[in-house]
Amino acid sequence: MDASKSFPVTWDQFHRDSRALAWRLHGEGPFEALVAITRGGLVPAAIVARELNIRQVETVSVKSYAHKDQGKIEVLKPISESVLNAKGRILIVDDLVDTGATGRVVRDMLPNAHFATVYAKPLARDLVDTFVTEVSQDTWIYFPWDLEVAYAPPIHGGDD
Repeated sequence: MDASKSFPVTWDQFHRDSRALAWRLHGEGPFEALVAITRGGLVPAAIVARELNIRQVETVSVKSYAHKDQGKIEVLKPISESVLNAKGRILIVDDLVDTGATGRVVRDMLPNAHFATVYAKPLARDLVDTFVTEVSQDTWIYFPWDLEVAYAPPIHGGDD
């Protein structure tokens, strides 16, 4: 992957972006429940739930396979019946929508829910109702839980 297409996100930035998502969602509610797509959606879901005072927080765990089983999706933990049968508005939260494979599976489970992500890529941007930042399809986002503090070479590629 081209290093210039990497997008490292610090904890501070991710927290600010998740709060910005909550601000954008404030006028869309109220929401009866929030469904976090695990694992990436857990952190922004906690922040959004706090900011919007959503007390019923649920998770759905979806695994998309790579390599030899590419395209195969498996639901490891479904959404609870109480949320699936909720009368009020449901909010789905994830960190990123990339190709949309995972998002489409969850969207099919809750077709009337409001789907929000912190980051969106063009291939699946139309799948989400609200997002904060769009990045190009060929950009790799490094989330804070994927990073360690280390030396970063300059963009120009030469010596310092």
